[in-house]
Parts: sequence; structure tokens; C-alpha cells
Amino acid sequence: MKLTFLGAGSTIFAGNVIGDCMCSDVLHDSIFALYDIDGKRIEESRTILEAIRKNCGGYGRIECYVGEENRKKALRGADFVVNAIQVGGYDPCTIIDFEIPKKYGLQQTIGDTLGIGGIMRALRTIPVMQSFAEDMAEVCPDALLLNYTNPMAMLSGYMQRYTPVNTVGLCHSVQVCSEVLLRTLGMEDKLDGRKELIAGINHMAWLLEIKDKNGVDLYPEIKSRVDAYLANPDATDKVRMDYIKHFGYYCTESSEHNAEYNMFYIKSKYPELIQRYNIPIDEYPRRCVNQIESWRKGYEEILENGVKVHTRSNEYASRIMEAIVTGNPYQIGGNVLNKGHLISNLPADACVEVPCLVNGSGVHPCSVGALPVQCAAMNMTNINVQLLTIQAAVTGKKEHIYQAAMLDPHTGSELDIDTIKKMVDDLIEAHGNYLPKYQ
Repeated sequence: MKLTFLGAGSTIFAGNVIGDCMCSDVLHDSIFALYDIDGKRIEESRTILEAIRKNCGGYGRIECYVGEENRKKALRGADFVVNAIQVGGYDPCTIIDFEIPKKYGLQQTIGDTLGIGGIMRALRTIPVMQSFAEDMAEVCPDALLLNYTNPMAMLSGYMQRYTPVNTVGLCHSVQVCSEVLLRTLGMEDKLDGRKELIAGINHMAWLLEIKDKNGVDLYPEIKSRVDAYLANPDATDKVRMDYIKHFGYYCTESSEHNAEYNMFYIKSKYPELIQRYNIPIDEYPRRCVNQIESWRKGYEEILENGVKVHTRSNEYASRIMEAIVTGNPYQIGGNVLNKGHLISNLPADACVEVPCLVNGSGVHPCSVGALPVQCAAMNMTNINVQLLTIQAAVTGKKEHIYQAAMLDPHTGSELDIDTIKKMVDDLIEAHGNYLPKYQ
């Protein structure tokens, strides 16, 4: 079997996904093809993965491919392709995505999924993923693409609608959603044997049902504890708890993410909300700086001792590969096109996150039916932006970028239309060759 990892310079993530495969008796004797445009980073990834491979028994083989001219070689004959690229990186593109909006008074926390940061990131990334699709159609047409790159719904939705590549989008928030909620509210005794149903869109999929091992609905007890949690000035997951209070349901991704997916919490006219909900403005740039430094120190330690122990993570990728190779079924939360209205009150061309059964014949999305009206309405405020951003990428029309930004709930609630358009123009100019289509 061959696994190709696109963006293997994303060293920590490549280590997790490929390390998981190396821990699998089904997958460990595979070819692991690493691809990146940065030769230095890919060698760092090779060093880490060789240390993991050595510790896991020395099975399989690692190959490295650097530069676009070698991409087809990396992909040729692949059974699975993992995408974890970040076009433009932290410096300069993430910095631009935060600093220019800040000049217009627009504050962000993460900026990788929605909002003006998510829009720009999608527009930088879609052309690169289109080139991946063209190469895959030529040299590995039957491969399954596992997309981990954000903005998940925009990128996976584009690939599923406009390319022939078999694609599923994967996140890590579904796996930990109910566990985090129960632990946060001191309900750890309800973890074992719990049953749940999660559906919606990436980063805003709703915990629609949560029951204990005896089938007892846990939401009444959860809701009885929310007010006390919100009253704690040191609590950090307040946005999602506020969702429970006002919309009736908890959602998958963290409060720092969800703080910027709506018009409620980051408001220049109400600066006290930032403190009340402990919203970490400019969180993603801080994380990038800290991760770069943490990675440098960790890499030096690996070079010194030459061995790295890897414990299999909760990422879906290796479990999906195992299920397809062995035929043993496995359930995931996957990002797929809403074909046949898997979620009946969301658009058919939206990318939704629903339970999916994986077996020897692939990934099979499950029908969920209708979301509660208020949950579907919240999702639609995000889907509007996602679909318009994809439309901008397909048509090359700047007007669709303006419209996506205007309809973004956070951006539209803070800025007037003329200011939004000027900010978009400034961002496009600053990104330069990363957005040549719109110059």
C-alpha cells in the first residue's frame, strides 16, 4: 500500500498521521511518500518519521519528494492521499490575514475557517488543490483524498463539487466533543458507554443527542449546570456553553473558534464581552509562534537521542485506511457533500459533517434528517460564506469575494459595505502572488 502525504513539512501533523499508520499491523508495511515544496522541512519530517519507524519495528519505507516538478512521482500509484498544506504559511499570509483587518477595527481569534481570514485562506489554497486534483486524476485516479486542511468545508466542498477526486474532509473535533463537554461540567461518570449523534457543518456540528449507557438523555443535567459554569470568571469554554443556553445544543469546535463564527461575541461596541467570555483575540498568531519554538526544541531532542515513541492518536486517517483495506467497518464524522440532502434543511451543494460508515467499499455518509431550525439557521450563516467563496474561486470574480465578506456574520456586523470592500482589496494586494487571479 502507498500513502502520499501532501504538505509533509507540517511535521507534527505528518508525525501523528503517519505515526498512527506505523502503529497499525495492517498499515505499517507501507510506502510513505512525503511531499512538500520546502526541502528543509521535509527532511525534518523524515528524521522524525524514521525515529518513529525504528521504534515501531522498522517496517515500511519512507520516500521524500520536493517541489512541484516531483509531485506526480509522489502521487503515482497512491492508495490514499493526505492533504495538510498551508499555502503562504504563518509568515507572510497568516500575519497579513490578521494585521490588515485589524487596521479596519476587525478582530479575529483563529481566522482559518470562516471570517475574512478563512475566505483569504480558501482563495489561496483552492488553486493548489485543483492542481493536486489534476495530478491525482492522471497518476492515482482511484485514491481516496483525506483532507485535513482548513477551511475544511470550503476546500472539501470545492474538491467534491468541481474535481473527480474521491474526497472526505476530516477534523479532530467530532471525536472529542462530548468527552470535553462532560469533563468540563464534572460529569466524567457519564463517559463510559455514552451514545451520541453529531451533525451540522465542520467546526459547527451540533451534539444533537447525548445519552448515558442506559439510554438516559444527559442534556437536562447538562443544561442545569451551564449557568454555574458561565458565572465562573476563569472558565474558558463559555461561547459553546452559551450556545447551549440560547440555542439548546453544544457544538464540536472550541469556543475560541466559535467566537468568530457569528455576530454575538466579538463586538467593538461591547468590548466587555471579550472579558466576559474569555475570548482570546489574536490567538492563532500566538499559537503559530509558540508552535514554531516548541517544534524547534522538540526536533533538537530527537536529533540528540534518535528515537521517538509514538502513541496512536484519535485522528481518523489510519482508522479509515484500516477499514477500507480490511473491510472491517468503522464510523467517523466526515465532511461530505450534502447529496440527497443528508441534512434535509441544508443546501445540497453545502459540505456537511455527518456520521459516515467506512468499509471495504469506501466512505458511506449517513442521512440525518432535519436539524433543529435554530441550528440549521446558524449553520446557514456560515454556509453562505462558504458557497460564495467557492464561487469566487471558480469564477475569478472579485464581486463574490466582496459578497462572501459582506455576508460573513462577524465581518458584516462590524463593518459597512464600503469598508469591507476596501479591506478585501487591501488583502488581495498584500497577498500578491498568492492571489494572482484577483489582482
